[in-house]
Amino acid sequence: MARLPLRNAVVLAAMMLALAACDALPRSAPVEREVVEVASGEIADFSVYPVTRAFLPTVAQWPATGARHLNWIPTSGGARTQVIATGDRLELTVWDSANDSLLTENNASTVIDALTVAPDGTIFVPYVGNVQVSGMTTQLARQRLQEEIDVVAPSAQVQLELVEGRTNSVDLVGGVGAPGRLPMPDRNYTVLNAIADAGGVSAGLENPQIRLIRAGAIYGTSIDRLFAEPGLDTLLRGGDRVIVEEDRRYFLSLGAAGEQNQHAFPHDRVTALDAMALIGGVESRRGDPGGILVLREYPASAVRADARGPDQSRVVFALDMTNADGLFSARNFRIFPGDLVLVTESPVTGVQTIFGLIGSAFGLVGAASNIAD
Repeated sequence: MARLPLRNAVVLAAMMLALAACDALPRSAPVEREVVEVASGEIADFSVYPVTRAFLPTVAQWPATGARHLNWIPTSGGARTQVIATGDRLELTVWDSANDSLLTENNASTVIDALTVAPDGTIFVPYVGNVQVSGMTTQLARQRLQEEIDVVAPSAQVQLELVEGRTNSVDLVGGVGAPGRLPMPDRNYTVLNAIADAGGVSAGLENPQIRLIRAGAIYGTSIDRLFAEPGLDTLLRGGDRVIVEEDRRYFLSLGAAGEQNQHAFPHDRVTALDAMALIGGVESRRGDPGGILVLREYPASAVRADARGPDQSRVVFALDMTNADGLFSARNFRIFPGDLVLVTESPVTGVQTIFGLIGSAFGLVGAASNIAD
């Protein structure tokens, strides 16, 4: 039986090793073709949608996912003076020069404090009785009290001061320099006014979010949006609670990305192009810029047979960053909380690895030749 020369034997062994390694090489991410082929199978439980300019109007009709959507209240005009409300406390000072005055008792003045506005909107004044003051400005309430006191003390003069109660104050719960209860100076007191009076937004919060709790309902927006759109700086009402907190939304990155991690939303709106910058782009040695996949799961209620919703709840959006349409589309394709941005492995990577093995094998051949010589 003829024997192969040592050099030929080593070459043959190296080639067999390389071919065997073709299927056995470990990878950190799938190749895009593999995902698409699975989606086209008869038993696939997810759909793949290429993200192009033509597709963007379609996906814009689909519902947002991953986080509770909170509405916000646009601003409106309010009284520029304080309005007395139930629970407020009034301090009443009565001045009377008459020696026989019922209210001052031979003094130049007397102070009646701790007059709490009752649930029916009245306060009790000695020798006068219950006086309706709720819903009035302090000036109107003073005039009303003056009229009532004139009946028992015609020469008396009335001075009125308001100490705001629960229904004329708001609570700043957290995320500000000095959280606590703030009195409302008037009915034109807005969210940004309150945050400024409480020392501003705490430093270090990522994309600070505003949560307004009113009458059991929760409203939400971001501080950046209030700055950008002054018409959204809503008026506060007595009893409101305002919370400033960090944006809790995030998306994930895996595969041949520059960074595999959980990424917070730095802005209200994050696009696929923004996401690629946040994750450090495509890993230059392994990643495929033409195979960026965004994995998203929709609720069953969003699934539709027409274009107004995905045809399956589990969806893969495929973006190609190697052409102009893909790049422009990525700039307009929104990333939602909980999305997974998967950078697929380049199909060239495996070939390069095989060639590296073959090169190593030929190096081994050279070493073997030297031994044989």
